Amino acid sequence: MARFRLDLEYVGTRYSGWQVQKNARTVQGALHEAVRAAAKRTDFESYGAGRTDAGVHALQQVAHLDLETRLPPATLRRALNDELPGDVNLLRVEKVTREFHARHSALARSYLYQIARRRTAFGKPFVWWIKDPLDVAALAGAARGFVGMHDFGSYSEARSAVAGRDTRVKIERVEVVEAGELLLVRVLGSHFLWKMVRRMVGVLAEVGRGGLAAKDAERFLHEPSEVPATLTAPPSGLFLEHVLYEGDPPPGPPRPVLNL
Repeated sequence: MARFRLDLEYVGTRYSGWQVQKNARTVQGALHEAVRAAAKRTDFESYGAGRTDAGVHALQQVAHLDLETRLPPATLRRALNDELPGDVNLLRVEKVTREFHARHSALARSYLYQIARRRTAFGKPFVWWIKDPLDVAALAGAARGFVGMHDFGSYSEARSAVAGRDTRVKIERVEVVEAGELLLVRVLGSHFLWKMVRRMVGVLAEVGRGGLAAKDAERFLHEPSEVPATLTAPPSGLFLEHVLYEGDPPPGPPRPVLNL
């Protein structure tokens, strides 16, 4: 049985996240349907680099697929793309060794969040439109407080903090960039907890509005609080941007997915 690395992009709007679920449409489920149709096999397994939540998109999700097939990677990619729905696309298929694991071999991941500062007819599925004026300097200042190893329990959903599960995460970088009418927030870290990035962005937006101070965003890292949960940003603006493995260069400057 061969192992293949798959790099995918997808629009998450129609899906209940990445991971296969009973009675729900998921991206991994769509991939499995494509594998069954293209390879004519049911004895295969796939693992993703990380779970994306319902409505969240991916510019680069990575998975590995264990499959018995004689198809070379390029042919397999074309065959799978012929079977995949239009909002899921395989960017690359590469044969790898059994030592490669999409999740366990990953060293870091980056997420990109797009905030729109004007109403948009075309970009609504890919942004969070905030009508209120935002103090970008205050927002960026608060973002710097997330860098380092911190307990993000207040920024994650309950299932991330059950039965002693570690809620400490090392954040390497948080970048805030203005791109026309878009405000881009990129978070680069070792891994992420359920809803963590969306709550970070929600708190940063509230700092930008003036409803919270930068010290409040940092205080939630040290004191349990329900405030970040009430400020959770919508999934529409969030993209899994990069999954980084040994030898990969750090990501360049954040770039918008669309221009406003």
